[in-house]
Amino acid sequence: MSLFEVYITRTSSFYPNQQVSNEEMEDFLGIINDQASKSRRIVLRNNGIKARFYAIDKDGKPTHSNAEMVALAIRKLFNKDINEIKQVELLSCGTSTPDQMMPSHAVMVHGWLPESENIEVVSPSGVCCSGMHAFKYAFMSVKLGQVKKAISSGSERLSRILRADQFELEVQKMKELEANPYLSFEKDFLRWMLSDGAATFLIENKKNETGLSLRVEWIESFSFANEAETCMYMASEKMEDGSLKSYMDYSPKELLQKSILSIKQDVKLLGENIVKLGFIKLKWLFEQKNIDANDIDYFLPHMSSHFFEDKIYNALVEYNIEIPKDRWFTNLSSKGNVGAASIYLMLDELFNSGQLRPGQKILLAVPESARFSYVFSLLTVC
Repeated sequence: MSLFEVYITRTSSFYPNQQVSNEEMEDFLGIINDQASKSRRIVLRNNGIKARFYAIDKDGKPTHSNAEMVALAIRKLFNKDINEIKQVELLSCGTSTPDQMMPSHAVMVHGWLPESENIEVVSPSGVCCSGMHAFKYAFMSVKLGQVKKAISSGSERLSRILRADQFELEVQKMKELEANPYLSFEKDFLRWMLSDGAATFLIENKKNETGLSLRVEWIESFSFANEAETCMYMASEKMEDGSLKSYMDYSPKELLQKSILSIKQDVKLLGENIVKLGFIKLKWLFEQKNIDANDIDYFLPHMSSHFFEDKIYNALVEYNIEIPKDRWFTNLSSKGNVGAASIYLMLDELFNSGQLRPGQKILLAVPESARFSYVFSLLTVC
C-alpha cells in the first residue's frame, strides 16, 4: 500500500465577541454568593492570562454554540467559497464541551454547513487532546489515501458552565450547613483560566502551489490512565478511592446541589504529574525518531497556565532535550486556555505570522490532565 505525504495547507480561527480583560471577568461570569472570588487574584497572578473570549454576553445568554463557532472557522478557512467547501471529504472535530451528549459534536458542525456534501464525520472525545486526536484521524485518512481533503478542528464553549448561577444551590446548601460560603478551590480556580473559541486545519495530500504548507511528519499519543487516577472531570464526582461516580447515578436534586455537571480538577494531582509523566515520553520519542532538540525551530506547548512554563523547561533540561525559551511560541496570555482549541489557535497564529521559513521544524505538545494523556506532533515548513 502506498502512503501519501500529508500537509496542513491552511489554518483558521474564530473568537467569539470581544476580548475580556481580567477586570471584566466577573461582569460575564458573575459573583458567587454576592462576594468576589478569593481565588481569582491568586489564580490570575499565577496563570499569566491577561485576556480571553466568551461566547456569552454579560447576562449569561449564549451568543454562539460550540458547533456554530467551528462552522464559522471553517467558512473563514475557505473565505466562504461554497465550491471549495464542497470538496471536503472528511470532517473530524474534537472538543471537551459539545453542545449536547447526542448527536455527536461533528455532525452538529456538519449541520451548520448545508453547502457541504454528504461526507464522513467523526467526533473524538476527551479533553485537550481531543483536538489532536481529531487531527490524527484526519492525518491518517489522508496518509492512507482514503480522502484527499480533510478538515480537523478543536473548539470549546466553557463560559456558560463557569457562570455563578451554576453554583447557587450548592452555595445555599453550604450556607445552611454554616460552612465556608465559597466553592472549593478545585471548582473555583478553573473559572479564571478557561476561554471559548474554535480553530481548524485544512489537511491535504498535496502542498500549496504558492505559499507555505506544513508537512506532518508524525503524530504520537500516550495515555497514563493505567498508572494515574483521574485529575480533571465533569458530569461525575470523585470518590475517596479515586473512582468516579457518574452523573447518571445521582438524583436530579443531587445533580444541582453538588454541582455534578460543573468541571473540577484535583490541583494536587495536576502539579505532581502533568509535566513529569508526559515529557519523559517526549524524550523517548526523540530517541526513537533520532531527533535532535537543536533542530526544533518552534516549540508550541499547550499550557493551562504560565505556572507550568518553568516546570516544562526544567523537565526538558533534565531529559537532555532542552529547547531554549526563545524558540517557544504561545498565545496563552492573550487568548486564555481554550482546551482542545489551544494548539490549533497557536499554530494558526504562527502559520499566518509571516515568521515561518521553508525547512523549519515545529514541535506541538499537548498535555491533558483528565487522566494524563499526551499528544506530540512534528511539522516541517515547506
